[in-house]
Amino acid sequence: MNPKLADDWLNTPIADTDELFTQFARKRQMQLTKPPESLGRLEAVAIHLATLQHTQKPSIDSVFITIFAGDHGIAAENVSAFPQSVTVEMIKNFVRSGAAINVLAKAQNATLEIINLGTVSDTSALPIVRNYNLGPGTTNFLYQPAMTADQLETAMHAGHDAIERIQNNPNPLFIGGEMGIGNTTSATALACCLLNILPAQLTGSGTGLDAQGIAHKTRVISEALALHQHNIDSPLEALRRLGGFEIAALTGAYLRCAQIGIPILIDGFISTVAALLAESIKPGCQHWFIYSHVSQEKGHRLVLDKLNAQPLLDLQMRLGEGSGAAVAISLLRLACQLHNEMATFTEAQVSEKI
Repeated sequence: MNPKLADDWLNTPIADTDELFTQFARKRQMQLTKPPESLGRLEAVAIHLATLQHTQKPSIDSVFITIFAGDHGIAAENVSAFPQSVTVEMIKNFVRSGAAINVLAKAQNATLEIINLGTVSDTSALPIVRNYNLGPGTTNFLYQPAMTADQLETAMHAGHDAIERIQNNPNPLFIGGEMGIGNTTSATALACCLLNILPAQLTGSGTGLDAQGIAHKTRVISEALALHQHNIDSPLEALRRLGGFEIAALTGAYLRCAQIGIPILIDGFISTVAALLAESIKPGCQHWFIYSHVSQEKGHRLVLDKLNAQPLLDLQMRLGEGSGAAVAISLLRLACQLHNEMATFTEAQVSEKI
């Protein structure tokens, strides 16, 4: 089955980038008072942002972080070191500003939004949480598809709508975070399916499983893939059968950003799997991706390699929530400031390379 979404927004083309601004940015970098490429990846980031923003002076004026949350039926198979109740407990922690992403968003002057797609416990009474109530989590995909076609459509549209709310801000940058006990199992199953790689090569510890727990998690993923693989004929169907509400929402958000031209700073393993899904559904999305860091989760590097990604940081992080991407905001801002504010050789009256 290939789910067909009722909306036609997925047919919207990916926004164009302008190579002319790439040339302008490269020329300016060659004129700044430094040896060529001596600022390394900071130069490349500034050039990339100039290309995406269609400007000679790129800037990060407004940062928006959206945390998509949802529970997973696969958690019933004991694939996480934490109980399923932690999903909602962490949503409450986000509301109280007690999580790592709250601290980082405040430090980076970023706007933080919390979206609950569907959890076992109700969060409708919590302030500032946007609720979609798709159900008490996905179905256990060890036995049946994780989502119905309607749930998939609504979850992806939640991501779409999150981007619609930010698109009129000056020079926006989007970060998608996630929260959902069991979601590394879902993301790993999706990555195995999309990359045609065995679970043993991709399955990691998630929230902190020991070797025995990882082996059990690997077996669960292998059995689930054996159940579904003959019915998966598209990335959307893979997402419906193996995904999570929050992974679907991330995918929808990334697709919409790429359609309307908003740069995306990709977080860790789960966010990168959503990026792989978006690129698989709509080739060309990855032009709008900037990869923040390499996660400690085992399969992350393989997914990054598939996307030809070059992450900015390797801090041995594996928290999720958008935290690694939030740390990397500072690098993007510094790259822009260096590009825009350094003097040229002519302005500084410094002799150029002979």
